Amino acid sequence: MKLRRALPILAVLPALLAATACSGDSTGSAAAKPKASAKQSAEEKEAAEAKRLGAFDGKALEKIAITGKSAGFDAEKIARTEVEAGRGMEADRKACQPLASLIGGFTHLPAVTTVHRSLQPGEASNATVGSMWLASHGKSDATRVMRELRTAVTECPKGFKTLGLTYGKVETLPAPKLGDEAVGYRITGDIGKQKVPMTYTVVRSGGVVAAFYGVNMLDPKKAAIPEGFVQAQLDRIADATG
Repeated sequence: MKLRRALPILAVLPALLAATACSGDSTGSAAAKPKASAKQSAEEKEAAEAKRLGAFDGKALEKIAITGKSAGFDAEKIARTEVEAGRGMEADRKACQPLASLIGGFTHLPAVTTVHRSLQPGEASNATVGSMWLASHGKSDATRVMRELRTAVTECPKGFKTLGLTYGKVETLPAPKLGDEAVGYRITGDIGKQKVPMTYTVVRSGGVVAAFYGVNMLDPKKAAIPEGFVQAQLDRIADATG
């Protein structure tokens, strides 16, 4: 079985629906100008909010996110339609919302901006695939994200449901001693008749929450994205922070 999808399996399904919503035959400069103007306005608003909070805006975050080969993995950008498909995932239990949001590729507290990468192994002998996303917050919100995520892992051992899918087990894993603080855990999803263990390493560096998701269907105990790759990304964040 080959798992070549970057985001969790369930996030792919809404992406197919989102793609069908891209309709309309308008062409020409008259139609293009309002779209360009709206995009510029959104970017300006994001940049202003980032400046107010002392956070990274989208352009800055894109620059520091690993792209290409690093520490045994190949990091590639993910299509925006696939990324947005995971936004707004709701858990059937409020206490578990931080976990559900991260399954979708976002933090449960809205970030100034978020960038995503797929992670594919550089060697054929490595069966771990996954993804990474960096969420830019003000430092106080980033700290709160980690605190509430840690609480969710503790309070949701029997799992939760979201988008009609069941995640029947949540286990705490040893957190790496990286960044300002870190959380490690494994969620087992019931995908059809198959149980899929998904491993997460979430690290805060200042106001950036960096989440690393891995799946290894041959050996779940080897599913975590290696600390070498995590550290490589944290180094880039630290260098940009100065």
